[in-house]
Amino acid sequence: MSCALTVSLRDFPFPYRAMVSICSDLDETPSLESYLEISRFLNTRDVTRFGNGLGLEVGNTIYFHMPESEFSYWNTTREGREALRQLIRSGHIDCFHSYGDSATSRQHVRETLDDLKKHGCKLRVWVDHAIAPTNFGKDIMQGKGDVAEDGAFHADLTVAHGVEFVWMGRVTSIVGQNSHSDLGSIFSTRYPLSSTVTFFKEFGKRLAGRLGSSKYEMHRSNELLRQTSLRSGQEVWEFIRSNPHACGVSVGDRGDRIAEVMTASMLNRLVQKGGVSVLYTHLGKARDEESILPEESIQALTGLAERTRSKEILVTTTQRLLDYCRNVDSLRWNAVRNSGQLIFDIETGGRPADGLSFYVPREEPIVVKIDGVVRNDFVMFGADHTGRGGFSIPWKKLPYPI
Repeated sequence: MSCALTVSLRDFPFPYRAMVSICSDLDETPSLESYLEISRFLNTRDVTRFGNGLGLEVGNTIYFHMPESEFSYWNTTREGREALRQLIRSGHIDCFHSYGDSATSRQHVRETLDDLKKHGCKLRVWVDHAIAPTNFGKDIMQGKGDVAEDGAFHADLTVAHGVEFVWMGRVTSIVGQNSHSDLGSIFSTRYPLSSTVTFFKEFGKRLAGRLGSSKYEMHRSNELLRQTSLRSGQEVWEFIRSNPHACGVSVGDRGDRIAEVMTASMLNRLVQKGGVSVLYTHLGKARDEESILPEESIQALTGLAERTRSKEILVTTTQRLLDYCRNVDSLRWNAVRNSGQLIFDIETGGRPADGLSFYVPREEPIVVKIDGVVRNDFVMFGADHTGRGGFSIPWKKLPYPI
């Protein structure tokens, strides 16, 4: 709440007008080397096999028990596992992608969680994988990880480990969640027939949600997050991902075709709507190792980096994006004028305050307290695209560790 109409919470960290995370499932990533090189290209300014790094902030998923033909945590070398642990600790690996196709028991889960704990690693985001036994989703991904009677049951262990956010298969064609659901933007003159089919599919999901379908409730509301309970009773936050390819959510969801999704018009629409998106993709999936991130994909990702450098779109990890959106949705705050000062009392419940931004009158001195502690690290900002100024808690980029 606020003390006057001139004081209000900004939707995004100043000066950004939209937020996005590239939530990439690691399916079919051919090797540890490719996995790490993609991460280095996205997160650093180093010279990589894909060219000069983009300097973004992008997380990644990891799974653990997989057949020998699939790169995973337990299939790589001891040195490889240590590199993965460094990225987990730094926040650049931020999602379970299930425990893997070969994880079929609580013992598999315990071994993995014990190892993560031993090395000071925690993952707070869960992403279902294909039809892995440890999945949570019942209506799309057909998992048994939250069925207490099943041998693969682990929800109690995984939530106790720290998982708070889960993805259970829901993908939308709408770019920009937490904003208006512009179905008309799906139509494409490049794909007139396919985009029309995609339009009606999304319309049908939205209609089903309005008629009471829990499966499509998130499509109806176009909200990024909702609170839900797993079948075994654990309370979590479910999120929806977006793949706004005109031909449908299962098209272009890979590194060698991401240019078909991450177009200039898509990024423009995200900014214009003031939306937030968790993009559904598989950056390591390609015809072969040499085909990962071809030139058109690199140019598309470079275009996103340019939007970040121009302070339009904040690109961050999935965990940080979800944390921020949940924090803004549930934030409790009060602003009062006292002795010529505007005093903000902000309660986050112990959640990250990074990026929190408020519009305030410029003429008044500001005092900021977060969870009862006076903060002096906030910065004042001038008029943004709305013509209003205010203050912001700085959004600090995660240091890349390797």
